[in-house]
Amino acid sequence: MKNLMTRVMVFSLVFALVLVSFPFLQAQTTSKAADKKIDINTASVVELQKLPRIGEKVAQRIVDFRKENGKFKKIEEIMKVKGIGEKIFGGIKDFITVGKPAKSE
Repeated sequence: MKNLMTRVMVFSLVFALVLVSFPFLQAQTTSKAADKKIDINTASVVELQKLPRIGEKVAQRIVDFRKENGKFKKIEEIMKVKGIGEKIFGGIKDFITVGKPAKSE
């Protein structure tokens, strides 16, 4: 009985440590991704596929839309691309940029 209690206690401690460290590890991954945003005006199909929920077809649509309509002026304009609605935009908005704003004279 004592052996079983020791095993349960050790398992519980290990499990608690894993649960406590998981949000920290996830936050590190998110912040690294946010530090290196993908420029939707210059990114290739392969680069765009690194975004959450963006597959090959939608990435190609983004590139095609950009070729037909010119550069995106703000990130919200990506929702004009077929297959990207508010829900997907909400998941990618922290990972995308439209590059540096032009200098005004």
